[in-house]
Amino acid sequence: MLVVAALFLLVRSAGQSSPKPVSARDFRIVAYQGDDVLGGHESVFSHLTGQGKPVVLNFFAGLCPPCRAEMPGFQRVADEFQGRVLFVGVDIGPFVQLGSHEDARSLLSQLKMRYPAAYAVDSAPLTIFGVQSMPTTVLFDSRGVVAETQSGILTETQLREKLKRLTGG
Repeated sequence: MLVVAALFLLVRSAGQSSPKPVSARDFRIVAYQGDDVLGGHESVFSHLTGQGKPVVLNFFAGLCPPCRAEMPGFQRVADEFQGRVLFVGVDIGPFVQLGSHEDARSLLSQLKMRYPAAYAVDSAPLTIFGVQSMPTTVLFDSRGVVAETQSGILTETQLREKLKRLTGG
């Protein structure tokens, strides 16, 4: 599966403009919070993209200042789109030298984040989604197809507008 994902990234980076499904079956996560939405304490990310709703996948790290700045706006938008869009934050801090799992738990607690959050069990998502900067946000349409990837901060206003387009209003 990782080979398929790597080939997808190679094709995408070669200028393919139409979105293609990303195989996320080997992207394992362990929940910090939101086990019920994530498919259990330990699950796979593809569980979320198979629910028929758009998904916001936000890669963050506990010691990432831009992530800290972005997250409260994500929570407000998650509240606004509750029931129509699934949000999940995935901690990759240990793989990008920006904190431990405890740092991520602390950040989620300090910011009073309520949407589901987990950590990646290995560095596979960095390759699968081409994460090159922190934070990185991947938006999926309701069919589980990557609609857009944003490297760097995504403001509350930008996120809201992108989700309005994905949800048709």
